Amino acid sequence: MSANLLAAALTAAARSWPVFPLRPGDKRPAGHSEEHCPTTGRCVGGHLTPEQRATTDRARIADCWTHKPYNVGLATGPAGLLVIDLDLPKPSDKPPTGQWAGFRDGIEVFAAVCERAGHPVPTGTYTVRTGRGGLHLYFTAPEGKRLRGSAGRLGWKVDTRAWGGYVVAPGSVVHRRPYEVINAVDPISLPTWLSDLLTPPPAPAPLSVTTVRARIGRKDRYVAVAVDGELAKLAAAPDGEHNLTLYKAAYALGRLVAAGAVSEQEVTDKLTDAAHAKGLAASRTASTIRDGIRRSARNALAGAR
Repeated sequence: MSANLLAAALTAAARSWPVFPLRPGDKRPAGHSEEHCPTTGRCVGGHLTPEQRATTDRARIADCWTHKPYNVGLATGPAGLLVIDLDLPKPSDKPPTGQWAGFRDGIEVFAAVCERAGHPVPTGTYTVRTGRGGLHLYFTAPEGKRLRGSAGRLGWKVDTRAWGGYVVAPGSVVHRRPYEVINAVDPISLPTWLSDLLTPPPAPAPLSVTTVRARIGRKDRYVAVAVDGELAKLAAAPDGEHNLTLYKAAYALGRLVAAGAVSEQEVTDKLTDAAHAKGLAASRTASTIRDGIRRSARNALAGAR
């Protein structure tokens, strides 16, 4: 198996798709997490994410995959790819509600998304069947846009992988079920209409830290109302909008962090608890909250100048 996985990693690298090791038989990255980073060795200058560690260097790949039968992670952003992940529900998943009621999986939902938009399903691209029977549709990412992955933005069980994410590459085996290429053509360009749907709305106009401080007045009450309001929005978010709502909440509360009205840790803890209550994955929750708060902080600094 090790030889097959090495071949899979080298095949991806030959397409200029950077790869990194996943745990044997698993989807999770090999190595330590950011939370447990020793800040030594390769991370002496700070934790390196799998995306940052991904490589197309054949010698490094060969050295890595001869040690263990690692599965292959493909860093979609650096590869210039956007992958649409059409998933099947797990036995524990609740059936979809609202506009997706009655749909059986992400494949059906994506077909409906295309039909409603008046476009054919873009099947003529590089396609991988996942271990559970879903599909990964590979597209080249649009130039001039740095799209990030999304969860449910297009619909129930339809996720995307781009900057900040990865896919399990073909040739990998998870729970004894292989990921297999079923259409080996080159990836086509992401259709413009899909790119438009996946482009997040512009960030709210920045408020200066001075303005935020002036609005706080009775700080404790203001903060409590603001936090409770964002938590209520997240609790009421419909299926398919959980991650986007979480990001907006982190961005909004990040203004209070920048103003010194509340600590980043307190905001992170409250949003994390609320996100987990909605069933969001822990790994995605952490990055979404962090990105929202940091972008808010950058805009706060810009507004203060």
